[in-house]
Amino acid sequence: MIVGGWRPARVDTIEDVTPSARVLRLAVPGWPGSEPGQHVDIRLTAEDGYQAERSYSLGSYGDGGTIELAVDEIPEGEVSPYLVRDVRPGDELEVKGPLGGYFVWRPGGAEPVQLIAGGSGIVPLMAMARAARDASAAASVRLLYSVRHATDAIYREELTAAAGDGGVAVTWAYTRGGPDGWTGRVGRVDDEFLIDAVWEPAREPLVYVCGPTGFVEHVADALVRLGHPPDRIKTERFGGA
Repeated sequence: MIVGGWRPARVDTIEDVTPSARVLRLAVPGWPGSEPGQHVDIRLTAEDGYQAERSYSLGSYGDGGTIELAVDEIPEGEVSPYLVRDVRPGDELEVKGPLGGYFVWRPGGAEPVQLIAGGSGIVPLMAMARAARDASAAASVRLLYSVRHATDAIYREELTAAAGDGGVAVTWAYTRGGPDGWTGRVGRVDDEFLIDAVWEPAREPLVYVCGPTGFVEHVADALVRLGHPPDRIKTERFGGA
């Protein structure tokens, strides 16, 4: 039953994907479907009646009764530690959504698309990458994914496999250290890195940047400095949860 926009949801499957992150798939009866880039609110209710709510991006898109979240633990957070460390298949949550219409990409546009993710900012961009692959539009979409180490990359295996099988091309940026055998650069995403990794400004790509506030602001400022039109850059940032 839907009360105040909240739908009951049951944890279906859990996958540990990094030392601090999980992919959760939730069964949501009557789910109306979502577009790539949208998010949901999650509400937890304690036995004493205390409630906590946080927003999480969807890694899934489209119709169906199951949605996918990827949650990275914020140690001082109120919700993410429970979702990463304690929740189990069969547990009940509440979901409101889908929400958001600004940070959304729909297949069918003629322009190239550039996705730029920092850390768990990959989640809504993963939905876009999946939608591009499913629509046979991956050739016009590129992804730059910045993480500290390879072990911190959510969806690493899927992205690597998809890039060689009709999926979106991925450029990896490691800010602390690359995987074994890595011969590329290591460090912060700077102007030089962006020039090499993203569509050139003359193509006027539609750019989506998602990640921690500092990362998003740094990348968006650099893109504008390099000649990308500000109105072609969409950003979404997050803090503690």
